[in-house]
Amino acid sequence: MANARPNILFIMSDEHDPGVTGCYGDPVVRTPNLDRLAANGVLFDGCYCNSPLCVPSRLSFTAGQYVSRIDAWCNNRVIEQADAGWTLPRVLHRAGYTPYLCGKQHYHRDHRYGFVDLLPKHNQHGMTGHHRWRNPDDSEPGLRVWHERAAQFHVGDDNEVMALDREVTATVRRFLGEAQQGEGPWFLFAGYVAPHFPLIVPKANDNYRGRVPMPELPPGLLANLPRNYRHHRLGFGNVDTGETIVRRGRELYWGMVDWFDQEVGKVLGALADSAVADDTIVIYTSDHGENKGDHGLWWKNCMYEHGARVPLLVSWPARWAGGQRRSGACSLVDVVRLVTDLAGGETPAEWDGDSLLPWLDDAGHRWKDTALVEYYGHNITSGFTLWREGTWKYTYHNAAGPGHPAERELYDLASDPKELRNRAAEPAQAERLARMHAAMLAELGEDPEVINARCIATFGGYAAAAAAAAAGR
Repeated sequence: MANARPNILFIMSDEHDPGVTGCYGDPVVRTPNLDRLAANGVLFDGCYCNSPLCVPSRLSFTAGQYVSRIDAWCNNRVIEQADAGWTLPRVLHRAGYTPYLCGKQHYHRDHRYGFVDLLPKHNQHGMTGHHRWRNPDDSEPGLRVWHERAAQFHVGDDNEVMALDREVTATVRRFLGEAQQGEGPWFLFAGYVAPHFPLIVPKANDNYRGRVPMPELPPGLLANLPRNYRHHRLGFGNVDTGETIVRRGRELYWGMVDWFDQEVGKVLGALADSAVADDTIVIYTSDHGENKGDHGLWWKNCMYEHGARVPLLVSWPARWAGGQRRSGACSLVDVVRLVTDLAGGETPAEWDGDSLLPWLDDAGHRWKDTALVEYYGHNITSGFTLWREGTWKYTYHNAAGPGHPAERELYDLASDPKELRNRAAEPAQAERLARMHAAMLAELGEDPEVINARCIATFGGYAAAAAAAAAGR
């Protein structure tokens, strides 16, 4: 009989678009181990990160709160209230669990937020990244960024990502091999870097030449992108890509997902051979997606499905029958609450989200079917917020200074799953747009323009003009 207080093996990758996974419908990629995990568990079709950028997403997960509530604007932030006691690992510790961190969480070297770190060298950086918003009138492309990253689209047997991830796999396998029934409970966070760039892929995984479709870019799509995404393309140099390198980059990304799946297989194999297999829940997700040329974008930093949606697989055959799907919207703050409920912990009042546990236990449970995502990182002109409700997605782009008012996007995923038809300007959608905007404000508890101004106050720079525009919009 399964332990009522199970161990939890939590696997988080970096930059995995769930659309590039067999169990999510990709007919090309080879992901037998993730597919098997889905077959033995529950797959969530509509899970989102809470910010499509590494550090904000991971700090939000650690804190159980939206990024604007903890000022996790970009990649050089920490949780300032780190000793308040409400981070996920500290909550788990109070519930009697030992929270282990093995691998990437992109934390500052001086912060672990309650985790016992099994591989400290994975988190030995200081304040990394930058917060560089672009002037909305700037038309200069950052071609150097694209050329440097595209130069790392090639076959190779090793790179820093693979070296670090192999060490994560080895450490997790050793941990599971030594784990004994009744010694827990524990929460083990296995943090992988793959399939994050550089897209240097072993020859054995370079199996996708000529098999990966190119992005669908209808005439006029790129010219009509919102201002932030036009600047995303400029800032990352994605305006000068070329069909050959885009095709090769996509093929290699599929290959990198293939390689990562093999690492997951090694971990799942070690769990199956361990003494704690029956008493361990496995949860798999990612910190954000990867654009891989869709909508003319690369990396993440956007609210389209390929950038903000993440895989979510939950498996514990002792409690949930395999092969199930949940189709509504949710986000990683809901996953944080799920983990706490599984551990029997007490949810802090500061946390956002709702626990997924009732929905996991009962497919007919009346789930909220909503998700909130924010982005205030780099290579944009202002922050923006996504509110998903049912099959509809609404994104509000804050004003970016005089002459650059707020912009809106509205998509119906049921009829337009690739988000190629922005319906925000349609008169027939005005009522829906207003209702979704009000719901977004209610969930945030703060106007996004005010949040935008707070971010600007933190970083200053050209964006003081945007603050003035926001105040008088």
